[in-house]
Amino acid sequence: MSSLIQLLFNAADIIVIGRYDGKDAVAAVGSTGSLVNLCVNLFIGLSTGVGVTVAQNIGSEDKENLRKTVHTAMALSVCAGIFLAIIGPFIAKPLLELMKSPEDLINLSATYLRIYFLAMPALMIYNFGAAILRSSGDTKRPMYYLIIAGLINVALNVIFVAKFHMNVAGVATATAISQYFSAFMVTRRLVVTD
Repeated sequence: MSSLIQLLFNAADIIVIGRYDGKDAVAAVGSTGSLVNLCVNLFIGLSTGVGVTVAQNIGSEDKENLRKTVHTAMALSVCAGIFLAIIGPFIAKPLLELMKSPEDLINLSATYLRIYFLAMPALMIYNFGAAILRSSGDTKRPMYYLIIAGLINVALNVIFVAKFHMNVAGVATATAISQYFSAFMVTRRLVVTD
């Protein structure tokens, strides 16, 4: 369910941009969908491996290795997220060119993707943290955090696009803010249960 909710963030962006902006903006955000889905699914897959290791450590009651696994996973998520946030804006347009994105939309698509890449630390932190929480038996909270983040995303989409006319930058910024909210909530929960 959490994976589906994460994939719906991009769909919510397309729906709101379609309601309040033009068809070029819809096409631009839509053309980033495969790259966005690739990133989300890649990080969900990596975090699943972390969840398996955490569950094994919990099952064997190996608190020392559990602590090391959790700290290493979260450090890795932060470092990888920051790395992607730094290189992402530079590779956004070349990636879209490789995908043969339409010339007339590539700049709008690149704007969306550049801002989306700035949310990579949050996306990584949420996915790794949620996997750790789920492996320890807390399956509901990560999903609740993501649902709230999704509602924040939709509300900010409407505000940024309808009120401030921010176009694709507005929906991308809304998505980034909502991703950071979910990352904050998961991190807060991990610290409380540590």
